[in-house]
Order: sequence, then structure tokens, then C-alpha cells
Amino acid sequence: MLVHPWDAAGPDEWRQWLADQDFGQLVAPGRARDLPVVVPTHFLFDGASTVWLHLARPNPVWPLLEEHPRALLTVIGDYVYVPSDWNAGPGTDPRRGVPTSYYASVQLSCDVRVIDDRDEKAQLLGRQLAHFQPGVDRDPVTADDRLLPGIRGVELTVTSVTAKFKYGGNKAADHRGILAGRLADRSGPMDLAARAHLLRRIDI
Repeated sequence: MLVHPWDAAGPDEWRQWLADQDFGQLVAPGRARDLPVVVPTHFLFDGASTVWLHLARPNPVWPLLEEHPRALLTVIGDYVYVPSDWNAGPGTDPRRGVPTSYYASVQLSCDVRVIDDRDEKAQLLGRQLAHFQPGVDRDPVTADDRLLPGIRGVELTVTSVTAKFKYGGNKAADHRGILAGRLADRSGPMDLAARAHLLRRIDI
């Protein structure tokens, strides 16, 4: 992922954003494979350096994780399309503008530990259920839970992070103010979230 200096996100910024995310793609390269296996999945981030998730036992990712216990977890959100006329600078011909996209993306490079121990799987699943369905009445997960034989757990230890918040950081503050107004007026899916990032990052 290309990250320009004006798009780069520091640890506090990406951790705060990632704390509100819980769905991404696990990318497992394996060894000497033509293509990786990419698994869309919910996950649970501890806010520091550990991610937990579980997948079905028949998932094709397991052989790759076992032959090479490294993976990338990539999370993308708050993305919008910026039309060419919006992106043209103030005082320039809007017909000559260049369109772009705004988005947040965090890519976690991780060491992988596959979890098959029933007690550990029960703890992992219990943490996930508490996060994803806090108001649902369900028996506590134990090592005897009928769900456990059909899943395997994954613990990801983050070793490096690439984080990009692409929200017009290369534009002048007055232009970003105009863009923020247009996002507010359009108010489409994720426009207001993108606008908040754009305004928050004006002084970065």
C-alpha cells in the first residue's frame, strides 16, 4: 500500500480507529503459493498488539497458516468517492479536475498462533460473543460447548503496521473546508465519517 507522508497515521490514530472496527480480511500467503488465501472475517482487537478470531475447521486457510505462520489482517473503512469537479482546486477549471477516493486502511502484519485447545477456544469464543452480542442471553461458553469441535481459533500478534488515512491531506486547508461542505451536503453512506476524518486531520 502506497502511503504518502500526508496520509500516514501514527499509532494513536490507527489504534483509536481500529478499536471501532471488527471486520476485515485475513490474508495468508503460505509458502511458494501462486496466490494467497483471503478470508473475510470478524475479529477482536485488544487495543494494543493482539487480535483474536475463529474460523470453521474446513476453511482452506489452515494449511497455509501451518506451513508459514504469518498473515496480514487488512481493514478498510470510511471510504467515499470524490468527484473530479470537487477535487479541482479553488479557482481552477473543474472540468480538468482529477477524481480520487478517501478511505482509512490499516494493515497488520502478524505472527500467527493456531488455537486448538478446547479451553482456549472457549475463552476466545466467549470474548467474541461478549463483544458482538452483549445483550443476548446465552449459556457461558465452556470447553464442552458443542460449537468448539467445528472451529479453530487464531491469535495474531502484531509485528508491524501500515496505516493510511487518505483524506485530502495534500490539499490546502481552504480546499479541504470546501470538500467537507460538499460531503456534508451529499451525506451519502460514509460521507459524514469521511468528513470527520478530513476535518480532524487538517492540522496534522
